[in-house]
Amino acid sequence: MKRILMMVLRNIFMVPYGWIRLCYRASHVEKYKEEDMYAFLRWIDFRANRGGNVHIDAHGQENIPAENGFMFFPNHQGLYDVLAIIEACPRPFSVVAKKEVGGIPFLRQVFSCMKAYLIDREDVRQAMKVILNVSEEVKKGRNYLIFAEGTRSKNGNRVGTFKGGSFKAATRAKCPIVPVALIDSFRPFDTNTIRPVTVQVHFMKPLLYEEYKDMKTTEIAALVQERIQNTIDENISDGRG
Repeated sequence: MKRILMMVLRNIFMVPYGWIRLCYRASHVEKYKEEDMYAFLRWIDFRANRGGNVHIDAHGQENIPAENGFMFFPNHQGLYDVLAIIEACPRPFSVVAKKEVGGIPFLRQVFSCMKAYLIDREDVRQAMKVILNVSEEVKKGRNYLIFAEGTRSKNGNRVGTFKGGSFKAATRAKCPIVPVALIDSFRPFDTNTIRPVTVQVHFMKPLLYEEYKDMKTTEIAALVQERIQNTIDENISDGRG
């Protein structure tokens, strides 16, 4: 909470203007092209990060597919994760998140602007409908992000178990799967400090459909999880943060 307050105070003259624009856009998403909306979100994100002493150290942007219609699968460390990836990624994408996020001010408006899906993990029918809708949108060229752990890790930079079901939308869409390794993304919002922090975002080599078409979703999940953890371990001293 301290860092969020600092983000606001250091942008005090921009906050009312930015908040009004964000709320308006969230309520009128049909008026804006996805590229324009994403550029606006990146502008807000950049200002918030600078005000909050958060530096994004991005790697591997060349691994982001040149053509739209791909899916990001990052590890999940906290509420800040999507904001880290927005600054690091020049390409528009949307999100599949748990419905509880829809009640958090600011994130609610950001996800509305992204036309994100909020999934009810206790409603199997609704969850399956989301998977079907996402797979169809990816086929048409939209990009999505899903947290395959289902919930954020409580162990810092140790990755939780990736769930095979999270990859069903990708396998249905036959799209590139892009693992994303987040390092120290839990620190901005989930630690009670305002000290400068660097969050690393590593976009890894995509897993193409031809490479995973004969694999079970549980096998894909295990492979992506392993690659992400290996990347984290290679870029921090003790693998825990």
